[in-house]
Amino acid sequence: MSLSALAARIDSRTPSHRDRAVDGLRALALLAVPTGHWLLGGFTVNPDTGSLHNASPLATFSGLAPASWFLQMLGIFFLVGGYASVLSYHKRSGSSGEWLKGRLVRLGRPVLGVTAVWAVMVPLLYGLGVPEATLRTGAKLVVQPLWFVGVYAAITALTPLCVRAARRAGVWSALPLIASVAVVDFFRYGPYADSVPSWLSLLNLLPGWLFAYQLGVAWGEKKLSRKAAYVLLAGGTVLFAALLLAFHYPTSMVGVPGQARTNSHPPSLLVLALGAAQSGAAVLLRDRIARLLRRPAVWAPVVVINLSAMTILCWHQTAMLAAAVPGSYLGTIPGLTEAPVTLGWIAARLAWLPVFAVLLVVIGKYARVFEHPGQTTGRTTKARRAVAGLLAAGFTAFALGLT
Repeated sequence: MSLSALAARIDSRTPSHRDRAVDGLRALALLAVPTGHWLLGGFTVNPDTGSLHNASPLATFSGLAPASWFLQMLGIFFLVGGYASVLSYHKRSGSSGEWLKGRLVRLGRPVLGVTAVWAVMVPLLYGLGVPEATLRTGAKLVVQPLWFVGVYAAITALTPLCVRAARRAGVWSALPLIASVAVVDFFRYGPYADSVPSWLSLLNLLPGWLFAYQLGVAWGEKKLSRKAAYVLLAGGTVLFAALLLAFHYPTSMVGVPGQARTNSHPPSLLVLALGAAQSGAAVLLRDRIARLLRRPAVWAPVVVINLSAMTILCWHQTAMLAAAVPGSYLGTIPGLTEAPVTLGWIAARLAWLPVFAVLLVVIGKYARVFEHPGQTTGRTTKARRAVAGLLAAGFTAFALGLT
């Protein structure tokens, strides 16, 4: 079957009520995750031990920081997540608890899969001679994006409360969240910063990511109008510029080695400003995106990406490591194991992106079983979950340096 015929077949099987614009936005946010990690995740090789170590190009090229404004699309992801959760929540046939259990199982199963597989791979690779330092580097990269799943699961559990808040206050229900983050930022970055304990920043973790999700819930409840979207776009843009220029927030949306402050872990007010602007733009562009996605050739990739969402999130770092770990045995390879300190590294890394993508497709062919498992008996399922849980706990401890 030709690609055009396959695209036409996927298009014809799409229900007429499917919101293609929301699916398109989700696919765009998903692709930004591996693209950002692949572009900003450099390596170096220890010449004495041959071990692989992380090295961020942002530590050398501060001018690349604005690229993170476009690659950091978690605001869009949480926005469409809130929107989709509302639709799913209203269509549930059982209780709220049953609905939540189903959502959490779909999130947790792929995470258990990737961590369990890596738990088995680590001793095997070590036995084959891969340095322990390389394995710890890889383990940290694999675990790095999985924090998102835990936060998303916690926020998903709040969906019933978010729905009630949106029905009562509309888009204004997100205002206390941004105010909460602003207060915490004032204490940790303001005149009292030296006397504020470091753990205070953790108070931003939930409201910081819940903000865009709440906007999505309001959108799904038809409480986010185009007028409000214009306010979000303009207000978010103005606040973003003010925080950068007047309050000297870090330019990069991701952490930079050597910088004392970071915007994303946990989220600062700058992340919410960007999320507000992105959310406003998404709502305003919804109709245009929907028209574009009526074309089968454009729609088909969106369907494939959405069906592989958790596979992409969980395994994209493994795809990059599948090239970098063998490459470390060959020494310095431009754009792969060479230190990201020259402009040539950027061009070389861009050339590696298609290779990482192909490796992800190959890995995903087998790893998608964790996202879309076949039928199994209850006893077998419980046994597998127990073993996977133990393996996942062991691997996480290894990645965090606890073992």
